[in-house]
Amino acid sequence: MSFPLLTATAALPALGAVATAAVPAAQRTAAKWLALLFSLATLALAVTVLVRFDPDGERYQLTENHAWIRDFGVRYELGVDGIAVALIALTALLIPFIILAGWHDADPLETGSRRWRPTQGFFALILAVEAMVVISFEATDVFVFYIFFEAMLIPMYFLIGGFGDRAHAQGEETAAAQRSYAAVKFLLYNLAGGLIMLAAVIGLYVVAGTFSLTEIADARANGTLHMATSTERWLFLGFFLAFAVKAPLWPLHTWLPNAMQEATAPVAVLITAVVDKVGTFAMLRFCLQLFPEASKWATPVVLVLALISIIYGALLAVGQRDIKRLVAYASISHFGFIIMGVFAMTSQGQSGATLYMVNHGISTAALMLVAGFLISRRGSRLIADYGGVQKVAPVLAGTFLIGGLATLSLPGLAPFVSEFLVLVGTFARYPVIGIIATFGIVLAALYTLVLYQRTMTGPVKPEVSAMPDLRAREVLVVAPLIVLLIFLGVYPKPVTDIVDPAVKQTLSDVHKQDPQPEVEAAK
Repeated sequence: MSFPLLTATAALPALGAVATAAVPAAQRTAAKWLALLFSLATLALAVTVLVRFDPDGERYQLTENHAWIRDFGVRYELGVDGIAVALIALTALLIPFIILAGWHDADPLETGSRRWRPTQGFFALILAVEAMVVISFEATDVFVFYIFFEAMLIPMYFLIGGFGDRAHAQGEETAAAQRSYAAVKFLLYNLAGGLIMLAAVIGLYVVAGTFSLTEIADARANGTLHMATSTERWLFLGFFLAFAVKAPLWPLHTWLPNAMQEATAPVAVLITAVVDKVGTFAMLRFCLQLFPEASKWATPVVLVLALISIIYGALLAVGQRDIKRLVAYASISHFGFIIMGVFAMTSQGQSGATLYMVNHGISTAALMLVAGFLISRRGSRLIADYGGVQKVAPVLAGTFLIGGLATLSLPGLAPFVSEFLVLVGTFARYPVIGIIATFGIVLAALYTLVLYQRTMTGPVKPEVSAMPDLRAREVLVVAPLIVLLIFLGVYPKPVTDIVDPAVKQTLSDVHKQDPQPEVEAAK
């Protein structure tokens, strides 16, 4: 029996969460190092998965299949395709940086505070989220996926509500109330979507007699499983709504700005660069593969919603006064691009969408973590409280600029390639949607450059005149992300080579082919 590599990749951070939580309360530093070591070990396993995966091999590789709940037909079934491998690698890569960036975020508050910040719990919850996200990318049994898709909400709830941002000008009680509101809103939105999905999961089992993604897909391909058109559409909507909340897609997005504003910067990165990717990934793996005809039926509406997300998110980002809310609305705009690429039903669009998931994770992590370092120095999230930072902290300002330029998809940085592919893939089939979506790029340049101008340039404000530059630990967090943004911006081939075969198989599932370009005959 071969080594269960996929199980180990998900189980190791779960084991790390338990071990970190068990460290004695007085040994906070030991708990941090233990969490970091487990995250690095998980990264090593993720790299092993990446190395052992053959892009030209079977669709699902490194598979594991064991009986679990026999009476209900539930099997512990795991397998990865190129899309899942890329996102597992992204998750495992970002978690060590998130832990390092949040090294002091859960330290005890000042004497006299009525709130206790259990350091061990903070890092244990981060590892628990990593375990659940990884197994969500690996699961090829719909019921197993659903369990962890929902379970990850619990540690995220406590990370948002229990370990919020300390940069709050209205006092600790007000800050605690706003954190609680953001955490509850996050939980209720996602639970509502999850309950709708649960009904769809049960309906799928009634129709198909199994939860196995591969068995259902094979049965549909062989013609042994037939779904009524109305049934397939209702089941699709049940799955899609849950994923649209997680993604998030307009108008189900309103929980994200609150959650990112009130969470610490590393937890904000965990939300938008890691957890939210499960929603867009699941659209590719489950919506398109399980419900191909319903996916094509819903495409026009989904594309319009994605387009609204792109423009709406960018417009609201332009008007933000809070740095973290600006990044949140920018992410809503970026997720609109990802979803548009998924439902463009072209190989360029879906390859671009998958690459965008990876690149957005890296660029958002770089920008938000540097923003977190900035906010922790000044003690304020308001853009108006900054000015002239580049004169007193040039390294901080320089890394902030690169993160911002990646957010606006500057050529030469990783997000440009993915955004270009999404727009090309969309324009090939839906030219009007593609043309309007390009205005999102213009707005991204506006909100990014205005943010940099107002915080980093101009006269040095007295409150930032003594601001220290990035420390060694903070440089260690940011520098690798900057290197990756430049490398993948110049040479994205390592990622596209992995994801392209899986994208072609997904297009085959929905019986779509790339449209042929219209070329006038030579006269």
